[in-house]
Amino acid sequence: MAALEESQGRTRDRRSVFERYQEAAADAGEIDPPLFSVEVTADGRPTDIEREEAEDVVFEQITSPFDPEHIDIDTRTTTVDLLLSRLRNEMIDLAPDFQRKAGIWTDGKQSRLIESLLLRIPIPSFYAAENKDGSWAIVDGIQRLTSIARFVEPETIGADPLKLTGLEYLRNFAEAGFANLSGKLQIRLRETEVVVHVIRRGTPEPVMFNVFARINTGGEPLTRQEIRHALISGRARTLLAELAETEEFRRATGHSVVGDRMADREMVLRFLAFRMTSPHAYKPGDFDAFLAEAMHQVNRLDSAEEDLLRTEFLTAMLAAEEIFGHHAFRKYRRNQQRKSPINKALFEAAAVNLASLSDADREALRQIDVLDAFAELMEDVEFERAISVGTGDARKVRKRFDAVKELFEDALGKGRSGSEQ
Repeated sequence: MAALEESQGRTRDRRSVFERYQEAAADAGEIDPPLFSVEVTADGRPTDIEREEAEDVVFEQITSPFDPEHIDIDTRTTTVDLLLSRLRNEMIDLAPDFQRKAGIWTDGKQSRLIESLLLRIPIPSFYAAENKDGSWAIVDGIQRLTSIARFVEPETIGADPLKLTGLEYLRNFAEAGFANLSGKLQIRLRETEVVVHVIRRGTPEPVMFNVFARINTGGEPLTRQEIRHALISGRARTLLAELAETEEFRRATGHSVVGDRMADREMVLRFLAFRMTSPHAYKPGDFDAFLAEAMHQVNRLDSAEEDLLRTEFLTAMLAAEEIFGHHAFRKYRRNQQRKSPINKALFEAAAVNLASLSDADREALRQIDVLDAFAELMEDVEFERAISVGTGDARKVRKRFDAVKELFEDALGKGRSGSEQ
């Protein structure tokens, strides 16, 4: 290995991510490479999606020009009762299909939040973005607000009433609901003061994203797709969810993409973004802003345009499954048995290119051993890095899309030559 690196003029650190994993596997006596660094669920469990490494873009850097005078963050001290009033009057957007809202906090954790309020223990601040109509989109604090509403006024969020359980100090309130509390304690809850940081309308959207990306009040930072989902309402929210829940997508990804952190919706969005905007038209800059604009574009689609994208997406999913099998959208080397995690950059490059082919070409690829050719492509260090590190870089975007396109064209060309012989 050392001789090979010396002959190629590369240092050890310049080897591909895949090669480094393979060497680690060899050192450990393994045949297959060990698990890649993967994303985790909201409760810390590993997923089947490879974590993208940052290189060329500083995660928290604001890359778009903006006037600091336009940044208006208003810190308000309000009460639980006023928050519930906003919920009743539909002046708070909880993004009802927000995955982190439901199913993450157990009844016990929600109960202990209520216990903290009854004990007058301060809880973390809420963060919200102000919409044009004055309503708030809660970005951080959704689970806290949902827990409070579920206990005090469950009808405001259409949830079952919360009965207190698993309390640490107020054990005599076990199984109590809000109605079981004394009038004094009910008033205490309603009059509890909480802090809400509201980013006022007029603040540039990229700056909003940057502010919310830095927030970590709940233990696990919000993912970029969670922030996009919270800040950008409209048809894009539901369309991404619908496509992520299709059987075609689930089968193509091996039913292994966990959606509680919205990784599945981000993958769908990346496909739509590069079908609406050519990879060669993608401009250097903020990849997150590019995806945010794609959500706005989806919101502006007419029904015919939406139907076309839906059809292309499902067609690409079916083709990927049939052409690449259980290695679809995953890094692969010859004779590799263990599946690598899903790679989001590879997903967008492969899916978009498959969608752009004719039905005849997709059918022809089904009859060709494309997987072996893909293994050869993975030996290209530049391509491997283009799907692994700093994937939002414009050069790397063009590299991976062009390489996959060339892979399909070469395979089709060889297939036609073979049939003519």
